[in-house]
Amino acid sequence: MKVRSWLSTCSSATCIATSADSSASPSPAPPPKSLFSDASSSYSDSQTNSTNSSSSIQSNLSLLTIPSLPSLQKLTLSPLNPSAVLLTSLSPTRRGQVHFLALHNHLLYAASADQIHVYETITNTLLDTFSAAGASGAVKSITFGRGRILTAHQDCKIRVWKFTDRKKHKLVTTLPTLEDRLRRSILPQNYVKIRRHNHRLWIQHHDAVSGLAAAENLIFSISWDRSLKIWNSENLHCLQSINKAHDDAINAVAVSSDGLIYTGSADRKIKVWSREEKKFAAIATLEKHKSAVNALALSGDGSVLFSGSCDRSILVWEREDSAGHMAVAGRLRGHAKAILCLINVRDLLMSGSADRTVRIWQRGFDGRFCCLAVLDGHRWPVRSIAAAECGGGVRVFSGSFDGEIRVWELGF
Repeated sequence: MKVRSWLSTCSSATCIATSADSSASPSPAPPPKSLFSDASSSYSDSQTNSTNSSSSIQSNLSLLTIPSLPSLQKLTLSPLNPSAVLLTSLSPTRRGQVHFLALHNHLLYAASADQIHVYETITNTLLDTFSAAGASGAVKSITFGRGRILTAHQDCKIRVWKFTDRKKHKLVTTLPTLEDRLRRSILPQNYVKIRRHNHRLWIQHHDAVSGLAAAENLIFSISWDRSLKIWNSENLHCLQSINKAHDDAINAVAVSSDGLIYTGSADRKIKVWSREEKKFAAIATLEKHKSAVNALALSGDGSVLFSGSCDRSILVWEREDSAGHMAVAGRLRGHAKAILCLINVRDLLMSGSADRTVRIWQRGFDGRFCCLAVLDGHRWPVRSIAAAECGGGVRVFSGSFDGEIRVWELGF
């Protein structure tokens, strides 16, 4: 386990962004070829395959980041130089890639292959393990709403669970619900063409459900089938489906406090969606990344959007009325390979990468960012991060493709 200090991080060539990126920094040893390929520039899930999996989370090891955007990093030492301590390492009982981590009510939900493992965050002990019956495929995302746990699966379905008094998880239903399917199956106009001689109800995803988000009375689901669907969190009916929300697989979704929806896709675009009367519609398209967008995160007030891509850069977007909605303010550079996950906790931005590291960023009063620490030690790419305030510091959980979950404590 290594925790690189801020000084050594920011003094490296990878952190100094200039207007002409003429050379790339040395990269750590590449992960196995089954995960990343220079020829295909795509991420391949060794557990499951999907019709659009080649256009999902991509990672081109030689892509250069955008040289025309200004750097938002600074090299002056931050007064808050945190100490980072590795507390423990968790390994689910059944080995598999960690696809997603989420925190809820002092519990850590870890999606590993087709199972969800639940840990108590105080003692880091395993509380429960549950999964769907049959071949549901890998669990891609987890969210929470109205006392329920919702999980997104490779088999094109969303499953809804409840936490029982016996501290176990019980399956409530699967989306779309049987009631919703039956009442819409009567009318022919409720079917959409998937491919030749293959039709499905418009309320159904027809490829892996890659992400979930919940806000107020709504649930948002995205898929590699390029669609964005909106669900009623009370009766779990599908309210709207935007079947061609993007030109390629959708990898990330984020919801702001004011109700705006952001989706990031392998088509290199970020789209902004707003509710117009009773339907959601695109109000802006953000185009600055040079490769697939893999991750999105929002600041607490929703005024700043962070996006991570296979071009190894994190772009910072800020609200600007003259730009219609969001305008790019600059970029953060430091990771040697694709950005796979982003989260924002308190005033900290955390990024996980295919270079097997987690970086902790903080914005100063001058608007520029400082990389406070680099958490090193994972053997394979870091796919997901979860974090929460703990006492005077922050507890960070990082999950990797090798099935390991590392628990870190950041002290300030």
